[in-house]
Parts: sequence; structure tokens; C-alpha cells
Amino acid sequence: MLRRLGGLCVRLPRALCPPLPAAQAFTPPRAAVPSWAAAAAVSAGGWYEALAASAPVRGAEDLLLGAHAASGLPWWGSIVLTTVALRGAVTLPLAAYQHYILAKVENLQPEIRSIASHLNREVVVRANQLGWSKRVARLTYLRNMRRLVSELYVRDNCHPFKASVLLWVQLPMWITVSLALRNLSTGTAHSEAGVSVQEQLTTGGVLWFPDLTALDSTWILPISVGVINLLIVEIFALQKTGMSRFQIYITHFVRGLSVLMIPIAATVPSSLVLYWLCSSVMGLCQNLLLRSPGFRRLCRIPLTKSDSDTPYKDLLAAFYTKFLSRK
Repeated sequence: MLRRLGGLCVRLPRALCPPLPAAQAFTPPRAAVPSWAAAAAVSAGGWYEALAASAPVRGAEDLLLGAHAASGLPWWGSIVLTTVALRGAVTLPLAAYQHYILAKVENLQPEIRSIASHLNREVVVRANQLGWSKRVARLTYLRNMRRLVSELYVRDNCHPFKASVLLWVQLPMWITVSLALRNLSTGTAHSEAGVSVQEQLTTGGVLWFPDLTALDSTWILPISVGVINLLIVEIFALQKTGMSRFQIYITHFVRGLSVLMIPIAATVPSSLVLYWLCSSVMGLCQNLLLRSPGFRRLCRIPLTKSDSDTPYKDLLAAFYTKFLSRK
């Protein structure tokens, strides 16, 4: 038995060299795992599963189960009914409120332009009197302009941020209902009826998708989701004239996201895709409804300069000019 001391090899009697434990004899020492690496080692589905088990998702599961029990419809009908009810009771009023805020902001634009012109003249006069540099004059103009515009928004109670309330409600609702349907379709629902509901969903479909827990092998539902979402984006783009560069980038991004939804929808249970399709169809109908002059008056949305008495004819004309005209 050899023991190394410094640079020398010394042979010792075997009796003086107790054998090492087997685990230590062949296993090299392991370095300590840093905390960030331990966190990264958690499976990618960890946060997803935690979200799928959260209280909002459980509430969405209970809502779907309650709607199915109360309506007595097959599961495909219950999903459609729940989607229509949620979009009609929650997102439609919020969308009307969004248009109300945006209309008031649009009506403020002439006053804002007048204030901007008057303030610009005042800053130029003061800059000449006090010898301000262009940078100081510009900063003074921007600071006072922000203050004056903010006062206008407070006066008319129409800060543009209020128009984003639809996004902060609609997106979480879409995610929670999607996860709830995923749980029900995979038998992981956090309720006593989880497994039995999965069995019901296997025969709860209709037409070419009788099994709501299976993928849509025909791709009809996924492609329909992408087409409807693209149609919504194009209606928005046709409605807007003179979009800023940022708005153009956002429009292109949403177009790409709509196309990306097609392969994603082809990899999830048909129950989810049916919900996505119903939600998109309701979104399209909601978009068209909010262009109606009569419905806008009913919601007390202020008239604006951009409003039209024939919005649907204008939309068809713009669609024809952009996509069908060969000129």
C-alpha cells in the first residue's frame, strides 16, 4: 500500500491502512450545487403546474362544472355557452368602456393641439428672454405639456390607461379557463369529479371532434382559430388610419402570434381549441358590434370625428381596396 507524502511515495503495511468505504473509494467528491442551479433544475412544468392548481383555475373548473350541470347540454354545448356568457357579461361591458374612454381622448385632441401651439409660443418667447438653450427650452416644453395634458385627462376623467382594463381582465380570464379545460380534459382537475368529467369529455364532442380530450387531427379547429384572429387584426388595421410605427410593429406582432396559434392549437385537447375558437368568434362579433352607431349610442359612447354612419360599408370598401382590388 502506497501513501504519498509531499513528493515521496511511502509503502505502509496493509494493517496500518484501513480500507476506505466502498462509496468513497470509487465516487469522486461532488461540488456544492449553487442555489440558482438548484432552482433551474426544477422541471419546466413546475410553475405551469402551480398555476394550473391555483385558486382562480379551480374557480374556473367549478364554473364549467356548474354550467354543465345547470344547462344539461353536452360538453361541447356547455363550453360554447360558458364562453358566450363570459364574453357577454364581462368583456363586452369592458370593451364598451374602453371605447368610451378612447372616444373622450380623441375628442380632446383639438384642445391638446391648441394648448401645444400656445405653449410652444410661450416657451420660445421665454427662451429668447432668458437665453435658454434649445435643450432647456425643449425640456421645459415637454414638462409643462405633460402636466397640462394630465390635467385635461383628470378634468374629463379619461386617462388612456383606463382603456387597458379590458386587457388586464380578458387575458387572465382566457388563461384560467384554458387551464381549467386542460385539467378537466387530462383528468387532473382539482375536484372529486375530475376523472368522471374526463370520461364525459371523451364522448362530449360533436361533428368531426367527438372526443374533446383528443387532438383535432383534421386541423379544422386550429386553422379556424388562426383565421378568425387574423380577421380581427385586419379589421383593427383597416379601422386605423395613419398608424404610428409602434402601432404597425404591434399589428405585425399580433399577426404573427395569430399564425403561431395554429400549430399550438393542434397540440392541445379539442376542448381548449373549441373554447379558443368560440372566444375569438365572440371577439370578432364584439368588435363589429362596437362599430354600430346605434349600439354606441346605447352605451353612451361620445361621438367622435372618426365615427361613420355606415361603418360596415366603409369596412367592406376598405377590405376590398386592400385585398381584392387589382389596381
